[in-house]
Amino acid sequence: MIERIHTSDVEPDADEVAIAGHVHEIRDLGGLVFLIVRDREGLIQIVFKEEREPELFEAVQDVGAEDVVRVVGKPLESDQAPGGVEIAPTEYEVIDEADSPLPLEISKDIEVDLSTRLDNRALDLRKPETLAVFTLRSKLMTAMEEWFDGEGFVDIKTPLISKGGAEGGAELFPILYYNKDAFLSQSPQLYKQMLMASGYEAVYETGTAFRAEDFATSRHVSEIAMFDVELAYIDDHDDVMDVQEQSLRHALRAVAENAERELDLLDVDLDVPEDDFPRITFDEALDILETEFGHFPDDPTDLDTKGEKLLGEHFEERGHPAFFVVGYPDEKFYYMQDVEGDEIASRKFDLIYKGQELSSGGQREHDVDRMVEVMEEEGVETANFEFYIEALSFGTPPHGGYGLGIDRLVQQVAGLDNIKEAIMFPRDPNRLEP
Repeated sequence: MIERIHTSDVEPDADEVAIAGHVHEIRDLGGLVFLIVRDREGLIQIVFKEEREPELFEAVQDVGAEDVVRVVGKPLESDQAPGGVEIAPTEYEVIDEADSPLPLEISKDIEVDLSTRLDNRALDLRKPETLAVFTLRSKLMTAMEEWFDGEGFVDIKTPLISKGGAEGGAELFPILYYNKDAFLSQSPQLYKQMLMASGYEAVYETGTAFRAEDFATSRHVSEIAMFDVELAYIDDHDDVMDVQEQSLRHALRAVAENAERELDLLDVDLDVPEDDFPRITFDEALDILETEFGHFPDDPTDLDTKGEKLLGEHFEERGHPAFFVVGYPDEKFYYMQDVEGDEIASRKFDLIYKGQELSSGGQREHDVDRMVEVMEEEGVETANFEFYIEALSFGTPPHGGYGLGIDRLVQQVAGLDNIKEAIMFPRDPNRLEP
């Protein structure tokens, strides 16, 4: 490894240090050259003085933006320098020169359209604000996984290639698997339930799902990062919502405490919801939309994007950035339906955070006879789900779970306009590279 330390570890008046990174900014003031060098931890200023180190001063005249350099020198305290410290160099070398001109400006806050940024993603990822998004994402998911590990959940990996889809329909990506037709996974839903029947009791997966939707929105992509959870021996769907609420609060609190630099770079004042997340029925959600906003979703069985945003405004004004909507009238076969004495249409819920749906979940149907009956009523080909039906036929405890969209969570926490900004290399109907 090249001998160096990160910029964040440089202390003023310490012994001689070595740093390396990209040249972020160059300021030539005649007998002085100020070089701002950037690594993943931040920025540091190098001051070349002609009278102090003439050979190094001469060498730095040819430096270009985004060149990779290594500098050895003495750290000095400086109120004007980034981080309050600058380096007086004793050694300087260019490790690799960058092509010029750059297709993106890294050091200046210049508006560039998202498509250009994504076309030049390797450069865009060097921008401190862009890097902050993915550092924030990493810290958010690390905290989430730590919570589940501490609660005894088992980390699983399910197939990304399947014979059929958990949800079916035209959203499936077909592939040729040897000489057979197969599909990219929409969801690990069926496999999670099979593990509940197998006795795993509590599992989570950080994985990928694929949706072949033809869209042009700021909140959809074709390849989705998902955080899936399933737990058994539940009383009802409230147990599942409890897990989601507690784990999300833990992750947000950890980010608020451990990602202050990233939040500052993104100009985000993160509000950690300490109060219980409100839980309203679907009918109550419709009533709020009608009464307060005069809004009626086009689909009477679901909330639309505008409805989610309006509900988000309603609850944020009351100090609740996150809330659940429970009991949708038209749901998949694996959700509990038509329960005697139940006031809601299904045990399905959505979590809405800052006006956007982040997850769907609920209690599943564990009575196989009742589930098959519903499948047949809905016109589902049970022959395509024989492995699933069989797995649940030998005694399955009451269970439930959810799938959380990681990309959407990062988008909302970081305050991003488009979900593609939360993904290093996003895929949509028109983007297959880089």
